[in-house]
Amino acid sequence: MTQITVQPGIMDIALYVSGESRLEGREDVLKLSSNENPLGCSPAAQAAFVAAAGDLHRYPATDHAGLRAAIGEVHGLDPDRIICGVGSDEVLQFVVHAFAGEGDEVITTQHGFSMYPILARMVGATPVTVPEAERRVDVDAILAAVTDRTRVVFIANPANPTGTMLGADELQRLVDGLPPQVIFVHDGAYTEFADGFDGGASLVDRHPNVIMTRTFSKIHGLGGLRIGWGYASRPIIDVLNRIRQPFNLSAAQMAAAEAAIRDTGFTARCADLNARMRDRMRQSLIQMGIGCDESFANFVLARFDSPDTAQAADAALRADGILVRRVGGYGLPAALRITVGDEAGCSRVLETLGRFMADRRDA
Repeated sequence: MTQITVQPGIMDIALYVSGESRLEGREDVLKLSSNENPLGCSPAAQAAFVAAAGDLHRYPATDHAGLRAAIGEVHGLDPDRIICGVGSDEVLQFVVHAFAGEGDEVITTQHGFSMYPILARMVGATPVTVPEAERRVDVDAILAAVTDRTRVVFIANPANPTGTMLGADELQRLVDGLPPQVIFVHDGAYTEFADGFDGGASLVDRHPNVIMTRTFSKIHGLGGLRIGWGYASRPIIDVLNRIRQPFNLSAAQMAAAEAAIRDTGFTARCADLNARMRDRMRQSLIQMGIGCDESFANFVLARFDSPDTAQAADAALRADGILVRRVGGYGLPAALRITVGDEAGCSRVLETLGRFMADRRDA
């Protein structure tokens, strides 16, 4: 490739590594490494996906009108201000392509989602990582990092992999402190697990430089289909739609997503199960002597006394057929991110970690 010029920033990208899903020699693997819904997806979504198979020879709608209408109806939003993408990742990608480029800066946070700096480098922009405060997004640190080159600010709220969350007052202070030409992206992939939270919709309605993103991969259990969406002012949505490929979502994707979001009873059952198991998981970990912040997502961050202890705990879990996520790449080498599962899954994890901690005390 000596004669081929690669665009600035691309060769600086460290490839994204997803959560493991297999353990050699084990058939009973409990996968808690990717924050998937233990209840799967809505039966209505499955039925809609199967029904769509009869029209696979037809091109899908390019305007996503039915899906946008369903999202707007369920969440009380203007469908004309919604854009759909291949996972919320694609919507985030639209943002950097539209508003950042070579010589610009994109602000991310210390333990923020690892896709943010990848997206910045994708367009030749410089990712600027600011520190967090006790694993929480630090509003003052973000505002202090803003320069005349800042074009986009990304935060996940609730955050991944920490599970922590900024409240409405802190979010408002952050947006109020940003220059009006800076795009603030509120990534709300885990919104449905934070009781009573609107995912940033009210911020969008008050500020023309804010976009919120959401996903069907988490509470709706459609990670295998890759569907997400964003909500912003009409001028921002108009810009993003100009770079969106017309057939980015298939008819089967849209049919499943529309059925999933309309099945509010299934969503409520998933949120209730998660809240109960998340509280059980956190309280049990704390009783074992493992640090665990309050989480507002569908996972907990288990914090050990050292990276070596975290590695040993991971090995003990793997020996019992349980896969969790090591998060050293997120600046948390002494921690494990554990997806909240169902009753049986939580029991299995807690039994293994309970034995592990007891063995260490007795050693």
